[in-house]
Amino acid sequence: MTEGHWFEALAEHMGPAYLRYSFTKGTAQEVAFLIEALDLGPGMRVLDVGCGPGRHAIALANAGMDVVGVDISQRFIALAAAAGSSAHFERMDARALRFDGEFDAVVSLCQGGFGLVGRTEDGAADADIIAGMARALANGGRLAVSAFSAYFMLRHLEAGDSFDAATGVNHEHTEVRDTDGRERGTDLWTTCFTPRELRLMVERAGLAVEHVWSVTPGAYARNPPVVELPEFLVLATRR
Repeated sequence: MTEGHWFEALAEHMGPAYLRYSFTKGTAQEVAFLIEALDLGPGMRVLDVGCGPGRHAIALANAGMDVVGVDISQRFIALAAAAGSSAHFERMDARALRFDGEFDAVVSLCQGGFGLVGRTEDGAADADIIAGMARALANGGRLAVSAFSAYFMLRHLEAGDSFDAATGVNHEHTEVRDTDGRERGTDLWTTCFTPRELRLMVERAGLAVEHVWSVTPGAYARNPPVVELPEFLVLATRR
């Protein structure tokens, strides 16, 4: 476990207010899409990496799956566990996953565990996360990972943002609020990717890439890669 990751302080401040953000409102659509796309069914074991307060993990558990959710934020893990679902939650660093072939599917969505390393780290950390998720899959198991699009980020770069072309990391300063509306200034580092980078990283981890789709939170669909949508969704299989 790596202590003091910059995201932990952010999550501690937001707490349940995280679920007020608009990008968290599409959970039902996203989970329904993934159940169909990954051919998931009751009793299957699913790992949610970077689960946050557990919204995807809880929805998958409610659909009858045996779900484990991991996140670096203890505050988010506590919130997820308090929701009362059958999913199991554990604090864990996505860069040091300790699973080996236990899961039928692994998901990491909405920059949950992948792409939020940023700041001082190079692409090796993102590759470690993908490799750990690949190891967690049983033979024939399937992976679904969303990542922010470098194309979209550059096309819609906001005033005050700083995009590092050498690392693909966007840095922004923003204000986040807790449940009482108290604001806190914070810096966000988001790693952005191209479809080619994602394919190479996933294939290097020993997985066969099936699809790379362009998606929007709450509107997952089988769109080919485009510039206009904010995220890429990668589906792959361990063969």
